[in-house]
Amino acid sequence: MDPHMLLMTGLRALAVYVVMLVVIRALGKRTVGNFAAFDLLVALMLGEVVDEIIYGDVSLAQGFVAIFVVAGAQYVNAWLSYWDHGFDALLEGKPTPIVRSGAMVLPGMRKERMNARAVMHELRLQGVDDIREVKLAMVETDGVVSVIKEPWAEAVRKADLEAATAGAEPAGANG
Repeated sequence: MDPHMLLMTGLRALAVYVVMLVVIRALGKRTVGNFAAFDLLVALMLGEVVDEIIYGDVSLAQGFVAIFVVAGAQYVNAWLSYWDHGFDALLEGKPTPIVRSGAMVLPGMRKERMNARAVMHELRLQGVDDIREVKLAMVETDGVVSVIKEPWAEAVRKADLEAATAGAEPAGANG
């Protein structure tokens, strides 16, 4: 196989990786579901490359070059995110607040392209039926909505009951 052709295959794979990353990031966190944008991108690209190799549309050498370039780009991306010199926010994004102190955060909802119905749907999935119970709700970088409830809205735990009854006198003790 011609080394120039292999180099061009590698450069095309890297270009597709970058373009697809930009597109996936532009579409928003909720588009990729429970995947990080990079995980989805790598799965899509590797699946397509393997398909091309299996059906003989590209040579084994070209396919392997593409696989190693995509894997290498993912590896570099992971290290850049790990170092977190601003690359993490650029590459993976930041969590977006959609509810704060029981009120919807309209700029965050607009950024995530969520309307009030979608926010309430996500809150119900987290066991919240009254928005006033929510201290903070965020769309995380993988598209999942996480919810922190107000302290008064948290469910009572056995430890809470034990602490409350530890100071009380047992019934009939005064008698």
